[in-house]
Amino acid sequence: MNAFPYTTYSQNVGLVQLSGVKTRNVIYAAAAFLVLLGFVPKIAAVATIIPAPVLGGAMLAMFGTVIAYGVKMLSQVDLAMQENLLIIACSVGIGLGVTAVPNLFAELPAGLRILTDSGIVAGGLTAILLNAVFHFGKARKSAALPLQEQKIS
Repeated sequence: MNAFPYTTYSQNVGLVQLSGVKTRNVIYAAAAFLVLLGFVPKIAAVATIIPAPVLGGAMLAMFGTVIAYGVKMLSQVDLAMQENLLIIACSVGIGLGVTAVPNLFAELPAGLRILTDSGIVAGGLTAILLNAVFHFGKARKSAALPLQEQKIS
């Protein structure tokens, strides 16, 4: 069952944007197809002989689309707020830092090091954590504000 060593992560975003197909049925069909391919090691052997430039060209288009979609999502963020700029800067910095300097977190315990082995995971966790730190208190204040105004009037 371990013949096809491929996983999918953010490539899904790029594939959805390239193909325009957004139904779950396609995902289920692709999952079933990959499971069936996992039973046939000869097909995995054929997949390993695909030339590196062909895979590189496909990856260039797919990951370029992922980056473009990320920029599209960031265009909806209020970049006039310093907190949002700091979240983006720290997340990208940590994500690239883990990739550029692989031994950056080598001294961490193994349980935590698993969260820093990938730049995507480290950057994503940084973004989630900083977003919670900077925006959680503001959301609670803005939600409580109408209640206070109702008591006054």
